[in-house]
Amino acid sequence: MDAYELFRKLSTGVKFDRKRFQVDAERFQLVNKQSGNGVNDDKINIKSFDNINHSILCEKRKYDEVEKETENINDLTLLDGMSIPQNKNKKCKVALTEEKRLKLEKEKINQFRNHHRISVTGNCIPKPISEFIELSTTYNISQKLIYNITNCGYKCPTPIQMQAIPVMLQGRNVLACAPTGSGKTAAFLLPIIHYLGGPEKKGFRAVILSPTRELAKQTYRECLRLSEGCNFRVHIISKVNQALNKYGLKSSQKFDILITTPKRIIYLLNQDPPAISFSNVEWLIVDEVDKLFEDGTRCFRDQLEAISKSCTNENLHKAMFSATNTPIVTKWCRRNLKGLITVTVGHRNAATDLVEQELLFVGAERGKLVALRNIIQKGVLPPVLVFVQSKERAQELFNELIYDGVNVDVIHADRTQTQRDNVVRCFREGKIWVLICTELMARGIDFKGVNLVINYDFPPSAISYVHRIGRTGRAGHKGKAITFFTVQDTTNLRSF
Repeated sequence: MDAYELFRKLSTGVKFDRKRFQVDAERFQLVNKQSGNGVNDDKINIKSFDNINHSILCEKRKYDEVEKETENINDLTLLDGMSIPQNKNKKCKVALTEEKRLKLEKEKINQFRNHHRISVTGNCIPKPISEFIELSTTYNISQKLIYNITNCGYKCPTPIQMQAIPVMLQGRNVLACAPTGSGKTAAFLLPIIHYLGGPEKKGFRAVILSPTRELAKQTYRECLRLSEGCNFRVHIISKVNQALNKYGLKSSQKFDILITTPKRIIYLLNQDPPAISFSNVEWLIVDEVDKLFEDGTRCFRDQLEAISKSCTNENLHKAMFSATNTPIVTKWCRRNLKGLITVTVGHRNAATDLVEQELLFVGAERGKLVALRNIIQKGVLPPVLVFVQSKERAQELFNELIYDGVNVDVIHADRTQTQRDNVVRCFREGKIWVLICTELMARGIDFKGVNLVINYDFPPSAISYVHRIGRTGRAGHKGKAITFFTVQDTTNLRSF
């Protein structure tokens, strides 16, 4: 069936008003031009088209209006060469307005944060990064620093690094809380190294406070790795007596970054005249900030305020980091840090998901040693950390295990700094398999590959528990934590 036959079937019964459309009738030879007005019938059956030449019916009407219209028409082929005109411009996409574009971008950023369990509060928060290479394109971080990041084993940023690094690169005050072993140290070292640019003979421009000497030394080693080739002069105060001469006002221009504990700085500031100057400090970093706010003799709140007041630079920025957070820390930060941005990864004050947690009922106090010996006899993959409540109990447990032939050592506050350094070094090198320690080692210390943490004594608080078991399951590796509890400890189980 050709197009002509199809047209006949579709037009059967249609009437054609030859008088109204006289011009078209004459064109298709339906009437004579001379007798166009003398025909009696006003209408003619469309069947009269049978005698019309097929080529005449298919003739195209070449009107100017049609030619203009066909420029924007796309023919849709049906069958046998027949086509239906379709307007290209019928469905056109409306360009997004700037407001809609910003809204879509904001929704995309929120989805990214939710996926990585990042929650933030504050004003004008910069968007997180997904790769370290974005730091080079967005914040002009040098290729040397990007190389150091890769050389230190950082393949992609962790959630805390994704958000905290951009915040600090914009010079904003930040309070960050993330699980143990999630890369908080690099999260504040990278922005500092970039922000300072290079060495200058102006004195200390960045101060990093740690609650313990062991954590300060660990931060010092990481800072040297990340700043390799940048020529920064990074120093750590180990002995205050030597620091009186080394960090005096005459020689203060030799240094860029200082890493130490609060008490050592307070000792130097209390000298007459002060043995150290912080007039050029641009960044004040407090690691494990909630530890410095603990109640009791170990509270560093007053020292922290004194150190903060000694930093008289108008362009001073502050950053507080910890694995746990308390209301008193948040209150202090909101009162003292202008334009504060808070960054939290996961649930606040919660342990990392990489640690398999187990509670082991041991009955009474004497059941703890029996349970520990059973675990060791079954075979454990070293290294192992064992936490006790006091230095006296640490020494007692050490004496018990050393007679059992266990490759064990102990670390607590009564041991000298040299002894503590040697114990930590041997444990890192694998020469010690089981290390007995107090709360001294519960904060921030990163021992590579700790497979098991045993809470020999029940932790005094949920925060302490989080930090203790956080010594394992670090940097994406799985670990296990076993907590002994007795009948007396059952009342505290619910808080955990």
